[in-house]
This record gives sequence, C-alpha cells and structure tokens, in this order.
Amino acid sequence: MVRDYYEILEVERGASDDELKKAFRRLAMEHHPDRNGGCTDSEKRFKELNEAYSVLSDPNKRAAYDRFGHAGVNGQGAGGAQFNDIHDIFNEVFGSAFSDMFGGGRRPQGPRRGQDLRYDLEITLEQAYAGWTAQITVPASLSCEACSGSGCKPGSHPTSCTTCGGAGRVRASQGFFAIERTCPRCGGSGRMVLDPCQGCHGVGQVRKERTLEVAIPPGVDDGARIRLEGEGDAGSGGGPRGDLYIFLSVRPHDLFERDGLDLLCTVPVPMCTAALGGEIEAPCLTGLGEDDGECRLTFKIPDGTQTGHKVRIKGRGMPSLRGRQRGDLLVELFVETPTRLTARQKELMREFAEGCGESQHPRSSGFFTKAKRFWSDITSADDRQEARG
Repeated sequence: MVRDYYEILEVERGASDDELKKAFRRLAMEHHPDRNGGCTDSEKRFKELNEAYSVLSDPNKRAAYDRFGHAGVNGQGAGGAQFNDIHDIFNEVFGSAFSDMFGGGRRPQGPRRGQDLRYDLEITLEQAYAGWTAQITVPASLSCEACSGSGCKPGSHPTSCTTCGGAGRVRASQGFFAIERTCPRCGGSGRMVLDPCQGCHGVGQVRKERTLEVAIPPGVDDGARIRLEGEGDAGSGGGPRGDLYIFLSVRPHDLFERDGLDLLCTVPVPMCTAALGGEIEAPCLTGLGEDDGECRLTFKIPDGTQTGHKVRIKGRGMPSLRGRQRGDLLVELFVETPTRLTARQKELMREFAEGCGESQHPRSSGFFTKAKRFWSDITSADDRQEARG
C-alpha cells in the first residue's frame, strides 16, 4: 500500500509551498543513501520523498491528489514537472557534487569565451566636458603566438585525454546515484598536451600588457561605463575574447560642481560692486578645445545684490551625452566684506553707516523686529511665572 504523500513529508495537508520545500530538504538530508552507508531502507525512503515532493510541489498534481488520492496522479511521481526545482534543492542540500545528478549538468566541451576585464579610469571635469582620448595600459591574457594558442610545441598536437576519453567528464557511482564530474586530469578540456610550448608552458596563453586608446565622449558623468568589445582576456579552445569595461570617475573640481547637465560655481563679489551694481567675471568651460575660445564670461549684476543670489546663464553647462542639449551655468554670488581697511577707509565706512537707515537694510530691519518680539515674549512668560510663584 502506497503511503500518503503528506505523511511521507511529515507535513499537514494545508502546508504551504515553502513548508513543503523545507520538509523535503530536511528529510532528504536525513535519509540520503550516501549518508546512511547505502542502506536499503534509506534508498526506499529517499525514493518515497522524491515521489511525494514531485507531486505536491506541482499545483495541478497536488490538486488532483487532494481530490482523488493516488489515482488522481496515476503514479506519475518522480520525474514530473517539478524536476528542475528538485534538482536545485539537491544542489543546495548536497553541494556541487550533485550538480550533474540525472545527467542534468552535462555541458558540451568546446571553445570558451575569455573573461571580461575591468579598468578604473579617473578623468577631469574638463575632459568630461570636451571629450578626450585616453591611453591606458591593461594587463590581459593573450593567445600565445608561438603555438597559436594550442599550448603544444610547434610541430606537435594535443592528444585526447586518457582519463575521460576526450569527453572532459568522468562518471562515478555513489550509492544510489551515478554522478558526472569534470575530469580532474584535463580540467574538462578533453585533451592533453604531452609536449608543451616553451613560450606558454602548455597553457596556450601568456600574460602581457597592452596599450589601448579609449575615446571619452563629451558629456560623460561620474560612474559612466565604456565597453570595448573583444579587448578582454583571450578565450580558450579557439573561443572569442572577452570584453574590457572602462569605469569612469570624474575628479572633484576646484571651481565647479556638477548637477546633471548644470554646472554650479560660487563667485565672490566686492561689497561696493554688490551695493552699486556692475560687471563681474565668472569662469566657464565654454571654449575648451577651441583655438579662440576663452573660458570666462562677463555679466552684469543689479545694485543691492545679496549673498546667495544666483545668476543662470543658459547653455553654458555640460553637453548632453546623447543629443545636442546643453545644461546651464548657475553662478552663486558671495558678497565679500573688505578687510585690512586704512584709517581713512574706516572713517568713511562709519560715516556711511551713520547715514544708512532701515530702508537700506530691509532684511536686518525685518529680522530684528522678529527678534525683539521673540525676546519680549520670553520676558513676559518669565514675569508671569514669577507672579504665580
């Protein structure tokens, strides 16, 4: 008589998918034949667990089983629709030795693609603005020229591996299961080099440094990535080369901060110019790479300009990486108070201060009006507290 599947997995009928998986994982570890010295009872118990989980982990089969029992699934337990899920659990429970269980891990041997490489490149904001061609030196694995990547001494050829017969994999029986593994002698290549090349010592590749030119397009931002196809490590067995990825970082600038396509710059303004108005100069990146271009611009500020006032200059920011759009330059003004005044200058400043009224300092007037109200409220509250005491 076939046992109840829920009883086999030791779960209730209303168990969730997660509870089923946890129960199967626990019991599979406990009753696996290899962990019980190939015990016949363990093999039988393990087959029951596999069959029960194959049915209950499939929503359609589980519904049929719940309604009609074993007749509803017609004995279609192990090897059902949930095989991949069971295979993944075996990998998780028993490790990589079971990754090829039931032949599921067989992979044909052949050419393999080379590894991708990463190179970190720091550039300046000016280079990010105008674009730049950088020369970089990259260490990479290259196909050995002496043996054309075969690993064999010129005039000789690789032979089939005697351990795996050229398959690249070997099969071993472990209790109830037959397991395939990568051939330990040839590393999965299926071939052996009996007379190795002196240049690469039989590897087929050599490690060398190469100098490459990398075109940095105008408008790149910090964290941008450039892919150079086929500039990574050499492949094996005639496989294609990997790719080289250039990760860019933009060095902080002394004058500018970047915000998307906009550039921000703080410019000091003499107090007299801020009070009277006038023209000031500000740096910009416009003109980089141009013979007659100057990286400066002149603009007017109104009289009474305060610290923090921002002037937006259209089209003087960073270029867009895709398209013709350009950001703006935002110039933030900082009114600078003069220092080291002469006696005469101080005298003139005192006369100026005496002649100024509230209308010349509207912010100060409004601030101190609020401050006096605040101090008055605090004093009144203290007086009321003393009166109650």
